[in-house]
Amino acid sequence: MICRSLKEIQEMVKGYGLKKEDEAIAIQGVSIDTRQIKTGQLFVPIVGENFDGHKFINEAIAKGAVAALWSKNQAIPSVDIPIVLVDDTLTAIQKLAKSYRSQLKTKVIGITGSNGKTSTKDILASLLSTRYKTQKTFGNLNNHLGVPLTILKLEEDAEMAVIEMGTSNLGEIELLTTIASPDVAIITSIGEAHLDELLTIENIVQAKLEILKGLNHNGLFVYYGDNPLLNEKIKEMDINYKTITFGRNFTNTYIPWLESSDERGITFSLGKFNCPSFYLSIVGKHQMFNATAAITVARYFGISFEQIQDGLSNVEFTGMRNEVIHTEKCTILNDSYKSNPTSLMAALDTLYGMKNYRHKIVVLGDMIGLGTKEIDMHREIGEKIDFSQIDYLLTIGPLAAHIAQTARPRFKKGRVLAYKNRTYLIQKLKKLMEYESIVLVKGSRMLKLEEIVEELQREEIIENKEVV
Repeated sequence: MICRSLKEIQEMVKGYGLKKEDEAIAIQGVSIDTRQIKTGQLFVPIVGENFDGHKFINEAIAKGAVAALWSKNQAIPSVDIPIVLVDDTLTAIQKLAKSYRSQLKTKVIGITGSNGKTSTKDILASLLSTRYKTQKTFGNLNNHLGVPLTILKLEEDAEMAVIEMGTSNLGEIELLTTIASPDVAIITSIGEAHLDELLTIENIVQAKLEILKGLNHNGLFVYYGDNPLLNEKIKEMDINYKTITFGRNFTNTYIPWLESSDERGITFSLGKFNCPSFYLSIVGKHQMFNATAAITVARYFGISFEQIQDGLSNVEFTGMRNEVIHTEKCTILNDSYKSNPTSLMAALDTLYGMKNYRHKIVVLGDMIGLGTKEIDMHREIGEKIDFSQIDYLLTIGPLAAHIAQTARPRFKKGRVLAYKNRTYLIQKLKKLMEYESIVLVKGSRMLKLEEIVEELQREEIIENKEVV
């Protein structure tokens, strides 16, 4: 983590107001949350739509903060810790992260894409860890605050940092990549996410390509080579970076071939390379593309195929993404973190391929952020669902109801149910679940469908206690 004197901090954020006698005081880490702040840290109060971190300065001090940044338009508090004044605390923490990044020798890999960012990040970090001291974005802290905080948590001797970059509008990834200054940039995919803000797929491509604006001049650019629009846009650009592509098409540098897939994981090989097959313990054949993107970068940094195999066997995946949860009564495929047409069809395809289950139940929530065509996109999902592969379809939310409405004529009567109330859905789901059932739960994050998963797991615990 960042450890600097307050004099250095003030210079890095271009602040002012620090007293001479406080310049030598050292901070050890940065926090924006008084609930998580630790002794010796710098407190940075952030102002949001519904909160103002400046109001919690006393709590930060009580938890051990030794100094704070402070927006100049806020009343200066009467406190016993040094204050560095800045124009805006959000901009200041971004400046601090950018300055700290410039002082590190760490190689940074930036990852963006409509789908697959987090899985690729998790896989790549594990591969690089077989040889280098590696850190990665925690969870999905991939925005204007998450990326700076990730950088500020990097150890000075970290050799590799894998940083996820998300966006919902043009200009956001340009900001993040400028802060992170990556040595490698990866675009995992182009899909329909954030169409409500970006409006067109063309704008999504443009937003993802912003990652190149911060890429070091001698850096590596890795991208999914099967997307025609992305390829077309790249051809129009004057790109002088070394580029590597992955995908199914034979024009790609790395071409993965699926050998097998089940609920334990996938086995795949790489065309054009004389190397052994690879096994990855996560469900979904689409994950081989995320793994391939990671392998391309690992090879670039000198990781052997043997080390790659070792790294693939030790990946620590972020939760709520193709997470298989086994209970005594059923299996849950928890993919409740986000949803868009591409990722939803991939999740359904994964479910179709999972054998030896008496019943397959699908729980789908609204896909948020699809823009003006959101209803049509939900209806298209309803048309594409393979009714021969699942037994029941339950939806929750006004948009997901269009999935149910479109799919219902092709299912047996009573097998497609649309709910507005989560409690009623859970009650019905518990009645439908039988031994050797599998339940896919998929929806956009704001629906918090992980609570359905938690309720099913809690039910299992209660039943076990009753048996005892």
